[in-house]
Amino acid sequence: MFIREMMMKDIPAVLPLYISYYNGQEESCWNENTAGKRIHQVLSMEDSYGLIIENDNSVLGFVMGYFKQYDDIIGYALDEIFITSEYQNKGIGSMLLRELEQRVKEKGASCVELQAVNDDMHERYYGKAGYKNAKNFVMKVKWF
Repeated sequence: MFIREMMMKDIPAVLPLYISYYNGQEESCWNENTAGKRIHQVLSMEDSYGLIIENDNSVLGFVMGYFKQYDDIIGYALDEIFITSEYQNKGIGSMLLRELEQRVKEKGASCVELQAVNDDMHERYYGKAGYKNAKNFVMKVKWF
């Protein structure tokens, strides 16, 4: 397996995997336009940073987000981590997350922050990796 920095040119390779997984496994309604725009938005942000994991030139997954400046620290906002369904529960996602943590720390980040779906699967995955629910932040939303 090989982990490298994710680039814009990788979008066509990850797009069909992303759409297939989320539409098939999580009953989403992504299409090439919406998924391509989502991935492009994150990768084109100032200070974006992502990694892609491959095996024999096949994409197994990716992680992407961006660095955020605060008054006294730099944080990394993890926006998306994706592993194709056939490679889930095999330690690939954990390996990719650890590699991301190491690399963003080397680039000056003091923390990784993320928003996750509130379910048992995400609680187990992120809990196993040492992520805790923040006590000083709460997500707010107003739906229109």
